[in-house]
Amino acid sequence: MVKPDKSRYVWLYLPSQNDKTRWSELADKAKVPLSKFIIEIVENALAEESDLKPRGEIVKELSRLKEENKRMADDLRLKNIVLENYEKELKRYRSGPFLIDEFQGSRKYSKELIALLKQHETIDNYRILEKLGIEPKDSDLVRGISSELEALENYNLITSTPRGWKWIG
Repeated sequence: MVKPDKSRYVWLYLPSQNDKTRWSELADKAKVPLSKFIIEIVENALAEESDLKPRGEIVKELSRLKEENKRMADDLRLKNIVLENYEKELKRYRSGPFLIDEFQGSRKYSKELIALLKQHETIDNYRILEKLGIEPKDSDLVRGISSELEALENYNLITSTPRGWKWIG
């Protein structure tokens, strides 16, 4: 029989007798002695957190990550503003041919507008503007959409009803 080496002992004081009982029951379920159960749990925890760092290092890293997160959030906010402006300009550009009364040539219709009209049984002008992300006070874009709707009506693709526009395709 092997004699235990007392230099390898560790005394563990648990918070309560219930904790010791619970751990013992878990070790029994695993069919291992309590000491092996505890060693396995501790080793697994250490393996998962193999890069244990001192608190000061963690605080510095957290601070750095917060700064980086703030910088990226500000960058994203700026890019979203630029993107919104580009989208507004694109809408203006696309509605341009519909703003010219004596336009000659071909006009490209808004895919979003046509899809919107097809999706709904009927849809009024305000909902169309809302769904397309157009501010009602942006008179040029509103006029462009109105002209586009009138042109679609002239081609008998939509009809005006008391409740709004209806796709008849």
